[in-house]
Amino acid sequence: MRVYLPATTTVLRTLVDEGTLPGPHTAFAVTPQLRQFYEVSDAEADEEELEYAALLAAARASLRLIDIDPTAARRRVVVAADVPDSAVRPIDDPDTDRGAARVEADLRIRDVASAHIDGADAEDDVRAAVGVVLEADLGSEDAQFVVDQAEGHELAWYASQEIGPVLDLL
Repeated sequence: MRVYLPATTTVLRTLVDEGTLPGPHTAFAVTPQLRQFYEVSDAEADEEELEYAALLAAARASLRLIDIDPTAARRRVVVAADVPDSAVRPIDDPDTDRGAARVEADLRIRDVASAHIDGADAEDDVRAAVGVVLEADLGSEDAQFVVDQAEGHELAWYASQEIGPVLDLL
């Protein structure tokens, strides 16, 4: 199953340098809850659109991780990885994002399909969003506006073999 792990540049560096991130992990995936949401909302979404929704949820969670990692670059990071279906358990809690899942397995660099990282042009908006993302989660419209500015940046896609060199450039 393809999962989208919210991360920071620090976490990504650890994955590249050590080759693994010990589980368990909270990630995002095309869970039954995510699929059901799109069916109920009459938005006919194909698998690619559902995976993109999971990726965006992971990017939002990355903002929360950056908030607690002062050494990380102010860029959202999402790691797309393929793990055994048996290692993924949807989180069925109305207070969590649709698509949230628990990955019980370690995440190995060889499981990584790609990394998605903000470009330099997003840093100011991400920095601002990191400071208010928890307020946005609690319903502040002003804070949500700031987060929306960061989320308006498309994440760049990097193949697994490009991750180390990209991190070296940050």
